[in-house]
Amino acid sequence: MIDEFLTHGLSDVEEAVRKAAAVEIMPRFRQLAEHEVDEKSGPHDLVTVADRKAEEHLTASLRRLLPGSAVVGEEAVHADPTVYGALRADAPVWIVDPVDGTRQFVQGDPAFCTLVALAHRGEILASWTFAPALEEMATAVRGQGAFVGGERISSGAPQPGAELRVATAHPFYTSEHDKRTLARLDVPGIVARACGSAGLEYLRVARGEMDALAFTWPSAWDHAAGLLLVAEAGGAQSTVDGVPFRVDRDNALPFAVGRDEATTVRIRSLLRGE
Repeated sequence: MIDEFLTHGLSDVEEAVRKAAAVEIMPRFRQLAEHEVDEKSGPHDLVTVADRKAEEHLTASLRRLLPGSAVVGEEAVHADPTVYGALRADAPVWIVDPVDGTRQFVQGDPAFCTLVALAHRGEILASWTFAPALEEMATAVRGQGAFVGGERISSGAPQPGAELRVATAHPFYTSEHDKRTLARLDVPGIVARACGSAGLEYLRVARGEMDALAFTWPSAWDHAAGLLLVAEAGGAQSTVDGVPFRVDRDNALPFAVGRDEATTVRIRSLLRGE
């Protein structure tokens, strides 16, 4: 069933993602009323009517496209944490972040995106990263490469001896322990900055515009699409215990993502204090 879907159904998913953004997200961009923005865990953890409506839209359309599939969406998990358990079940599962970069969306910054990934038994099979305000669609299929606007992309490798440009988990969303761990990247040869939309940071690595990422939180909806995109562009990733990050298990954190294996190993070693 999944193999057939991956052969014939991918364009339908792209259409569904574009439609959800066109109907539920973009009409509200720079048009949000105060009552349409709420806090979740704190003042930097925002949710809007666009997040909720886009996830509802995608949940319905993706389930129609692949009968028997489950959906793990950020807002559904916030409402019912048990939904996350579908990642460890046998059914294929859609992993959805309706508006990745809600803070940017609320501020009227176009650097936000919609993230969708299809996974089965922990393996990410396909992904879609759509930045509607930037009019960019990035896609990846396991074993078939990474693409932006239909053009294949490659992460390449940093120039020998060049400073590494690294985006790290934003201080708004990190504990004091996380901050101390990320501070290990404050060394010569590393230029680190706080990340924006995780999905767009993954895209920058897949394109070779950033060299690496260091993340301290495990939420599958932030990472699934980007992890496949980077992998299919030629990049690599690893948790601090030396094994790949997976969406269907508990992972040792933080984890590193890089344009190539050598960059990933370097960032991972620094995060480990080596």
